[in-house]
Amino acid sequence: MAPFLELIDIVITFYMWVVIIYVIVSWLVAFEIINTRNHFVRTIGDTLYRLTEPALRPIRRIMPNLGGVDLAPLVLILLLWFVRRLMMEYFVY
Repeated sequence: MAPFLELIDIVITFYMWVVIIYVIVSWLVAFEIINTRNHFVRTIGDTLYRLTEPALRPIRRIMPNLGGVDLAPLVLILLLWFVRRLMMEYFVY
């Protein structure tokens, strides 16, 4: 059971990093530091969007509109952290 739990832990940690990178790239695009007309940047942004949007969309539906501030990635990271800690608490210890 331990290798399976380690694999789940690695996947959750990896996904948390994907969400963080998505947020950073979206900020860089919003502040026009990187340009989406560049094919590489557009491909990276699209890939990150496709990886994170299925998890962020339900959170965005529930959360109130705060104008230009999107707290859905923060909520998702907190949920992933909670699931990871919960999994370690109940299955490892």
